[in-house]
Amino acid sequence: MKHYAGLDVSLKETSICIVNETGAICREMKVPSHPEDLVRALQDPAWRLARIGLEAGPLSQWLFSGLAQAGLPVVCIETRHTKAFLKAQVNKTDRNDARGIAQMMRVNLFRPVHIKTLTSQHRRALLTARKLLQEKAVAIENDIRGLLRNFGLKVGMTGAVGFDVRIRELVDGRPELAEFTASLLAARRMLREELSRLHRKVLEITQDDGVCRRLMTIPGVGPVVALAFTSTIDVPARFRKSKAVGPILGLTPVLKESGESKRVGQISLCGDGMMRGLLYEAAQVLLTRVKKWSWLKAWATNVARRRGIRKAIVALARRLAVLMPRIWSDGTEFRWTKDPLVQPSL
Repeated sequence: MKHYAGLDVSLKETSICIVNETGAICREMKVPSHPEDLVRALQDPAWRLARIGLEAGPLSQWLFSGLAQAGLPVVCIETRHTKAFLKAQVNKTDRNDARGIAQMMRVNLFRPVHIKTLTSQHRRALLTARKLLQEKAVAIENDIRGLLRNFGLKVGMTGAVGFDVRIRELVDGRPELAEFTASLLAARRMLREELSRLHRKVLEITQDDGVCRRLMTIPGVGPVVALAFTSTIDVPARFRKSKAVGPILGLTPVLKESGESKRVGQISLCGDGMMRGLLYEAAQVLLTRVKKWSWLKAWATNVARRRGIRKAIVALARRLAVLMPRIWSDGTEFRWTKDPLVQPSL
């Protein structure tokens, strides 16, 4: 008889529920959230496990890799679909969630999630650390601006390079203000230095990666966007069509239909928020800063005339999400005109 297991993972312990083909519970237990402990509990010869369900989460990649290397039939399942299935339960507990996931495995009612390769996970961690340093540095700069504004000192428009000099000019002759601004500027300087170091690492990776170099031929797409896209998509072959990438990143409108009512809302905002934000920035740069015309910019400009600049940027971000996997899969570069025989005017 086949058996099915459901794992409800928390930081310290994981609840395990094993059911048979008829849905009867055979075993329930809790083990530490570590691959070795899970393998030890699930490799009992009494169980003929056909599927093991693991909900996507912070520890899912680590646990999935450990279980897969042990030869167990583990499946990482989609979080929103699992949440909707488990809502039918009256009480939400770790034990009941493990039971629900086990039943999902038994009736084959789940959506699998792609587990990224180790290279993509490392690149994603690099980009996340870079973004964190950037946000903290900007937060310190904004706090300094707000503190000095209370004393009538306005920083004004200044770049990242001249910010330190501008602040020292404002607090010159005011030792009370110079004391705490010096500490904040020192912390900001350290963050900026580490941010520059991580950004150089990003540039090194993109220069050695052929896919990233091809993606950067698209106007508005830089090293950060290219590296983030390759680490997010990981394997483009897992999408049947490149048009499926837009909905995965939350760049398509939400359709709410019930009976005779049918309303198209804003974009769903599901999926990877960092990648969606980077695509939005790339689309904004292409539409507003890139001076060289291309068929892509012409298309977005026409959308802006009809629907407004904000909707045009979102539409262009989705168009980039569709275009980039095609360039990735085809091994080609961006064409500035749709007709390859026509050269773009400079």
